[in-house]
Amino acid sequence: MKNKAITAARERVLFVWKIPSFPVLFLINFILGLSSSFFAPFSSLFGIDEVGMSNVGFGIFMTITALGGVTISSYVAKLSDTSLSRKKIMVLATFAGIVGYTLYAYLRNYYTLALTGFFILGVTGAAVPQLWAYARDALKQANIPSTDTPFIMNIFRMFFALAWTVGPALGAWLLQLIGFKGLFLFVASGYLLVFLTITFLLKDLSAQQVTIVKTPPLSVGKYVKRPQIFAFLAAAFLLSSATSIHMLNVPQFVTKVLHGTEMDVGMVFSVPPVFEVPLMILIGIWATKIDNGKLIKIGFGTAFVYFLLFSFVKEPWQIYPLQLLSAAQVSITGGIAISYFQDFIPEAQGTATTLYMNTTSIGSTLGFLLFGIISEIFSYGTLIIFYTIFAGAGLLFLILAEKNRPNPAALAANERTTN
Repeated sequence: MKNKAITAARERVLFVWKIPSFPVLFLINFILGLSSSFFAPFSSLFGIDEVGMSNVGFGIFMTITALGGVTISSYVAKLSDTSLSRKKIMVLATFAGIVGYTLYAYLRNYYTLALTGFFILGVTGAAVPQLWAYARDALKQANIPSTDTPFIMNIFRMFFALAWTVGPALGAWLLQLIGFKGLFLFVASGYLLVFLTITFLLKDLSAQQVTIVKTPPLSVGKYVKRPQIFAFLAAAFLLSSATSIHMLNVPQFVTKVLHGTEMDVGMVFSVPPVFEVPLMILIGIWATKIDNGKLIKIGFGTAFVYFLLFSFVKEPWQIYPLQLLSAAQVSITGGIAISYFQDFIPEAQGTATTLYMNTTSIGSTLGFLLFGIISEIFSYGTLIIFYTIFAGAGLLFLILAEKNRPNPAALAANERTTN
C-alpha cells in the first residue's frame, strides 16, 4: 500500500510537470520565492535597526509600501483581464523589482525609501498575482479538469516554499557577511533572472488561446457585496493581518526578548518550508478528494493554535517544533485558498486572484500599522496575544463564508457545459 501511494504521488507530480509552460512557471515561482525569502524575514531589522526608524515609523513605512502594491496591482488586474497580456505585465513588474531593490541597497533616507517602496516596488507587487493567474490560464489552455486544479496549484505553491527552505538561512548568512546592501543586490539579481526567464522562455497567451466567459463586467465593489465573498475576504484579511504582525514581530521577539541571533531568526523562518514541501503534495492530493472548504477551515484553525502556543515560548529552540504547525497552515492557506477563491469569480481569474491578494495585502497593511503602534506601547511578547485573537476571528468569518459558498458540483457541471 505504501509503495502504491508513493508511486501514485510520483505519477501525479510528473503529470503536472508535463503541462505546457509549467516547468518555466515553476522556475519563475522558485526564484521569486527565493528573492522574497532573502528580505521579508529581516524587514523589521532593516527598518528599525539599519535605517533607525521608530517602531511606529517602520509600521507607516511598511504601510506605504503595501498601499503602493495594492493600488498599482489593482489597476494592472483590470488591464490583464481586458487588454494587456500577463507576460508583458510580469516583464514590467520584474524590471521594476530590479530597479527598486537596487535602490534599496543604497538608500537610507526614510522618504526616498518610502517613495521607492510605493511607486517602484508597487509595480513589482503585480508580478506574483499575475504569475498565479497566468498559471490558471495555462491550465485552461491545456484543458486540465477543474477537479485537478487544487492539486496542481499546491504543487505550484510548493516551489515557492522550496525557496523558503534555504532562503532565510542564506539571507541571514549574507546579512552577516555583506550587510543589507549586499542582500538587496542579491534580491535585485533574482528579479533580473526572472525578467530574463519570462522574456525569453515564457510564451504570450493571447485572448484567443484562453477561453473567456462573455458576461457583463462587474465592478470589484459588486463582487465584494456578495455575502460569501465578503466573509471569505474578511477571514483572509484577518489571518493576513495576524501573519504579517507575526512575521515582523518574530525577529524582534527572538533577538530582543529571547536574546537570540540573526541566524536564529533565519533558522526559524527556514524550518516551516522543510515541512511545507511534502505537506503541499499530500494536501494537494487530498484537495482533489475532500471538500476544499473543510481543508481551509483546518488551515485557519491550525494558524490560531500555532499563534496561541507561540505565546508560551521562552527559548529560541522552542520555536522550531512549533514551526510544523506553521507549515501545516501555510500548506493549506498558501495554495488551496487562492484556487478556492478563484472559483468564486470564475469569469474573471485575474480580478479574482488580485482581489484575494490585495485583500491579504491590505490585511498586511493593518498588521504593519498595528505592529508599530502596539509594540511601541506593549512588549513584543504581549503583541502575540493580539494577533492570536485576529486569527481566531478569521476562523469565525470563514465558517460564515462556508454557509453561502458556491457549490463545487455546480461549478464543475458549468465547466463541462462551457467546454
